[in-house]
Amino acid sequence: MSDIVCVTCQAQCAEPLPLRVAQIVAARPAAVILREKALEPDALKRLAVQLARLCATNGVPFVLNGPLELAYELGCAAVHAPLPALRAAAPDIRRHFASLGTSVHSLDEAREAVALGATRLIAGHVFPTDCKAGLAPRGLPFLRDVCAAVNVPVYAIGGITPDVLAGVRKAGAAGACIMSGLMKAADPAALLAACEQAWNAVLPDA
Repeated sequence: MSDIVCVTCQAQCAEPLPLRVAQIVAARPAAVILREKALEPDALKRLAVQLARLCATNGVPFVLNGPLELAYELGCAAVHAPLPALRAAAPDIRRHFASLGTSVHSLDEAREAVALGATRLIAGHVFPTDCKAGLAPRGLPFLRDVCAAVNVPVYAIGGITPDVLAGVRKAGAAGACIMSGLMKAADPAALLAACEQAWNAVLPDA
C-alpha cells in the first residue's frame, strides 16, 4: 500500500468523480477521503456508498469527510471531521470509529484533537497551494513540531508534490495527502508512483 492519501474534489476534476476515483484506487493509495462539502446530505450519502464500494473492491480504505452521524449511519469504519465537530460529538460517537481523523493548523489543535480521541491528523497547509491562495504556508518546521507533539500518525497536506516528500518524511509524517494533483493529473497512477518513489528514497530520520 501507498503512503499517499487521495482527497477528492469534484470541482477540480474534469470527469465524474467516480471515474477519477476508479483510476486512483487501481493504483492503491493509502486511502481515499471523500471531501465534497458542497453536496447536499442525500447526494453525499449516495456518493459515499458508491465510492466506498469502489474502494472496497480495490482494497483501499475509504474515509468519509462529513458528519459523524452520517458516517455512523453508513457503517463507515473511518471518518474525517472538523475539529469543532469532534468537540460537539458525544464520546460514544467518537469512540465508535476505528479511525477518527481531523485537520489541524496549530500545536494546540493537534493536542486537543488527540485528547478528543483522534487517531490520525492531517496537518497543513505545509507548502504553497492554489487551494489556499493568499495564505502563507506553515512550512516543514510546523509539520515537524506537530509530529513530535502527538503519538498518532500525522499526514501533511497542501502543495504536496514528489519533490517535497523527502522533507515531509524527514519531518516525521506518516504520509501525505494530495487533492488537486490527483484530481487534475492526466495520469494519476503515474503521479502516485512518482510520489511513492520519492517517499521511499529517504528514511524518516535521515
